[in-house]
Amino acid sequence: MTEEVAAIALVGLFLMVIIAILGARLTSIERRVVKLSSVDAKLDLLLQQAGIKYDPYKGAPAGVMEAIREGRKIEAIKCYREATGAGLKESKDFVEALQRRAGVS
Repeated sequence: MTEEVAAIALVGLFLMVIIAILGARLTSIERRVVKLSSVDAKLDLLLQQAGIKYDPYKGAPAGVMEAIREGRKIEAIKCYREATGAGLKESKDFVEALQRRAGVS
């Protein structure tokens, strides 16, 4: 029985270490996102002051733009994949970037 308790304690310790590592990694990623958001906002301000109109939908396939405007994120990802042949992650990242730049959640 003590061997079982020791094994359970070891597994518990292992899980706690993994959770701590993942938590630290997540915090690091969150910091990077905050920094990138700040840079993104500064770029938007510079474009605005330079009189340059930024169109976040420029170059995006028509079905993607329509789906984003209607709040259908999954449909937008599917449309982008079909139109470009991109992978799922790349398509999701593209659609989410379009949403952020266009101010759509």
